[in-house]
Order: sequence, then C-alpha cells, then structure tokens
Amino acid sequence: MPELLLQAAAGLLSPETLIFLVGGVIIGLVFGVIPGLGGTTALALLLPLTFGMEVMHAFAMAGGIMGAVAMGGSISAILLNAPGTAPSAATCLDGHPMAKQGHAAEAIGAVATASPLGGLFGVLTLLLVLPLARDIVLLFGPPEFFLVAVFGIVTVAMSASSNTLRGLVAGGIGLMLSFVGYDTVHGGVRYAFGSDYLWDGIPLIPALVGLFGMAEMIRLSIEGGTVAADASAVRLQGVASGLRATFRHWKVVIRGSITGTLIGAIPGVGGTVATFIAYSTTRNADRDPDSFGSGRIEGVIAPESANNAKDSGALLPTLAFGIPGSAEMAVFLGILVLHGMQPGPAIFADHEQDIYGLILALTFSAILASIIGLSFVRWLAAITLVKGEILAPIVIAVSLVGVFAMQLRPGDIVLAATLGVLGYLMLRFDYPRLPLVIALILGETAERGFQQSMMISRGEWGIFVHSPTSVVLVVLIVLSFGWSFVPMLRKRLAAGIAGAAS
Repeated sequence: MPELLLQAAAGLLSPETLIFLVGGVIIGLVFGVIPGLGGTTALALLLPLTFGMEVMHAFAMAGGIMGAVAMGGSISAILLNAPGTAPSAATCLDGHPMAKQGHAAEAIGAVATASPLGGLFGVLTLLLVLPLARDIVLLFGPPEFFLVAVFGIVTVAMSASSNTLRGLVAGGIGLMLSFVGYDTVHGGVRYAFGSDYLWDGIPLIPALVGLFGMAEMIRLSIEGGTVAADASAVRLQGVASGLRATFRHWKVVIRGSITGTLIGAIPGVGGTVATFIAYSTTRNADRDPDSFGSGRIEGVIAPESANNAKDSGALLPTLAFGIPGSAEMAVFLGILVLHGMQPGPAIFADHEQDIYGLILALTFSAILASIIGLSFVRWLAAITLVKGEILAPIVIAVSLVGVFAMQLRPGDIVLAATLGVLGYLMLRFDYPRLPLVIALILGETAERGFQQSMMISRGEWGIFVHSPTSVVLVVLIVLSFGWSFVPMLRKRLAAGIAGAAS
C-alpha cells in the first residue's frame, strides 16, 4: 500500500493534474458559498465534462469539488446564516452568533482548521477499513437504519433540553413535514393537498435555505442594522484564535470526525445528519450545554470536523457496492461508470492506484480550500458590517436563484419563502430549529426502516435486537436519553450542597 500511495501522490502532484485539482477547489468554493447549489450540483455539471478526460484528471477535479464545497458552505453559514450546503446548516447554530458578536474571522479560522483535520481523519480511517468495507456495509439492514434514525432524533431532542416542550413541538412539525409525499413502502400520496410538487416530499435544500438563510434575512430586514451588532467589535484579525481553539479542543475534533466517518458510511443517511449529530453529541457532553447556540467555538468545530470526514465514509458503500452514501456520491458514481469502473470488490484490485489518487485529492483539496479561505478572511468578515437594507435583498435574491437552479422548479422558490417565514417566527418566539431540521431529514428513514422491519419479522419487535449492531444502537439510544438528565441532576446536587453549606 505505501508504494501505491506514493505513486498516486506523484500522479496527483504532476503539474497537469494539479491544474484540475485547483480548478475543482475553486469550483467547489464558489458552488459552496452560494446557498442552494452545493457539491451535488457542481458534480452534476462536471459529469459530462469528464468524458474524454484521463481518469486521474477527472478524479482530481471531482475530489477538489467534494473537498472544498464544505468550506464554501460554512463561510456563508457563518457570515449570513445562509448555509451554502445542507451539512453546513449545523454550523449556523453557533457560527452565526459568533459573527453577530464580531468574531466571524475566529469562526472561519476554526472552520479552516477543523475541516481539513476532519478530512484527514476520515481519509486515514478509510485507508484502514477499505479491506473490510464489504463486511461493514452489510452490518446495516432495515432495523439498523430505523435505530440510527431514532438515535439521531433522540440525540437532537435531548439537545433542546433548555426548553423541552418547544423542542418537542419543533420536532413534531419536522416529522409531519417528513411524511409529506409518496409513501415508498405502502404506496399512495399523503398530505400533498392536490399539489404535484409535493409528491416527492419536502426537498431538503430549499427547506434549509428558507429556515436559516431566508429567516435570518427577514429578521435583519425588520430589525435593521448589520449582522454584527457592534461594528467596533468586529475583529478582522481573529483567525489565529480560531486556529488555536481547534487544537485546544482536540477531543471535539476527534468526536466530530468519528461521527462524520461512521454516519457518512451509512447509505441514505447523509452528511447533514452527521453534522447535526456531531453538534448535538458535543453539546450534550459539555458541562454547560445551555450556552450552545449563543456563539460557542465548539459548536463550530464539531460539525465542521464531521463535514469533511463524512466524504471518506460515504466513499465506502459507493466503491464497495455501488450504493451511494450521499447525493454527491450518487453523481460521482456516474463519473466512475463513465470511465469504465464498475463499483464492487473488484474495483480495489483493478483500479487501486486511481482510488488512492481520489482519496489523496480529497485530502489536498480540503487543505487548499482552507488556505484560500483564510487568504480572504479579512474581506469576508467585513460582510457582517454591510447594512441590512443592502445585504438582505442581495442574499435573498442569490439564495432563491441558487434554489431554483437546482431543479428549475418554481415550487422550490415558494417553499423556501414559506419556510423562511416559519423560520423567522421560530426565531421571534424562541423555538429551536434544530429538532425540526433533524426530524425532517430522518423522519422518512425512520418510517421506512420501521415498516420494512415489521414486514420482515411479521410484527415481531425482537428484530430490533437481533444483531450486535442493533444492540449497540439500542444501548446508545438509552444512554443518550439518560444523559439528558445529567445536567438536571448536577444542578440539583449543586443546589443541595449550597443549601447544606448555608
């Protein structure tokens, strides 16, 4: 393996291949920054262009896009509360409050460090488990998919412990929205209200753009002023603080990277779930979980380390079985087939050097994207000083254009605007949006996994503890639920000690 890695690195670092890699990174940053576009759209546009390219050139450009789009999406998430990509929505939760406090440069510095570190961790993990990829993917069936979805929902629900009732209401709204559209198991269309547009359910990207970006711009338009509350507090030179904070919170990086790699490897779950679960587990493990959402640097580091690590995890089922681990990987699968590569165990024997070249491209592109992002951080942070009446129309227009450009459906614009109003009302009345988003994403997965499991077992509930994987997931769910009571018990214990002392 070391010889193949060296050969792949030599091929990737050749001047001609580097041009394609840098081009992919620039494309990934641009498509990542614009809300609604993202890596899936960029790869879809790249797909026909790769015809006739050498395999390594196509892999370098595709790897450059996938490795850089996370950085671009996080920049707009921090500065404007408008996630450029769906996984970057988790970065909004603490990244944008930091920008409002004048610490945008520090947050971007943390992103520029946590993203490549998470990507490097994911790549190392991928290299170690590639020989075991087939066995790992086969560990998950319908019961395990259901339990993973329940674990994600429970983890996020517990993260809303500061106001459990409002968190449950938000989660209930998310579950109701997730059931809209065609029932993939039993058939039939539900809750579409006669609209053909809703047959496919609520699309994720327009929903996230509305709930976060549009909602924030509506708030800014109504309240006036700038994103940063105090222009004198904006520190354009705070990048070093973000870099140091990432290494200081190395446990958060490792936890987020592990979460991103594991969740990313589960087909159909996706990177958005990985980043939100990484955020929630970090929040629940902290001594002061209620302070998250107000501008904690750990709330930026955790999802960002998971954001890049999830790409390496998603490659496992894509390469080993031809089962795409995410939407990006579904498009990348087309690039593989276009170049005559049939996914499956044989791909590692027949095209091993090319696969290692792709893995290295993911690593180099994440590092290069961070360097480019840090080079422009001074000017990027200044966006938070632009007045709302100028900034809001521009961001809303760009967001809606990006949303429309994905599928060319006017319904996406209407949906983003509608959920933008809902998101603003949730901001106005202090309802958490995190439970709504994660329930929207995982509701369909949970329902499908449960129904398929019941059909397989003929109604026997024991199927949910029939394998070691499912038992581990059940234990994690119970622990996550129990962990939510730790802060309450800690407060009561402290109050008891204070009362005894007095």
